[in-house]
Amino acid sequence: MENKNHQKIGIIILAAGNSSRLGRPKQLLKHKESTLLKNTILEALKIQNSFLIVVTGANHDIIEKGINLPEIKLSFNSEWEKGMSSSIVKGITELLFLNPDCEQCIISVCDQPFLTSSIFENLISVSKKTGKGIAASAYAETLGTPALFHQKYFQKLLELKGKEGAKKLIKKYTDDVVSVPFEKGNIDIDTEEDYTQLISFDK
Repeated sequence: MENKNHQKIGIIILAAGNSSRLGRPKQLLKHKESTLLKNTILEALKIQNSFLIVVTGANHDIIEKGINLPEIKLSFNSEWEKGMSSSIVKGITELLFLNPDCEQCIISVCDQPFLTSSIFENLISVSKKTGKGIAASAYAETLGTPALFHQKYFQKLLELKGKEGAKKLIKKYTDDVVSVPFEKGNIDIDTEEDYTQLISFDK
């Protein structure tokens, strides 16, 4: 029986951090009609032929209660304190378990409030058009998440350590990277001040 997931793109949302600078779980901050994390999930679910993995860690129980969507796979990273790399490793491991033939994945975070499905779609289409193995979001003179990786980079993602994130590969394999503009991609929520500014945007 052919793997029905074969052509699907994996989307991994990293939501394992403990929001130490904010002092409360940023994943659950109210945004629009929902929360930061749930909005990111709902935008990702609009992508056709995709399957979605949310990597949790700190505050797993309350985050799980706040999501309650059957169409996503929640994956608990018990080593979240080791840094972002552990969540990426957990996400890629889960992705390969669910779909060993998966050809590409998008790694995203949950605290970019202006992230929409069109950002994900642009990463997919630009990667396809250019044939590049990595498509990264461009904002504030840097390249970062969300970022799409072809399966040839999955092993490299599994080898990340400590605080290393997807950016390490984006910087290392520049010849195979295409940048995709993400307006307001530099806005993320790390502090109470960031959130106060976001609320004024939402009004």
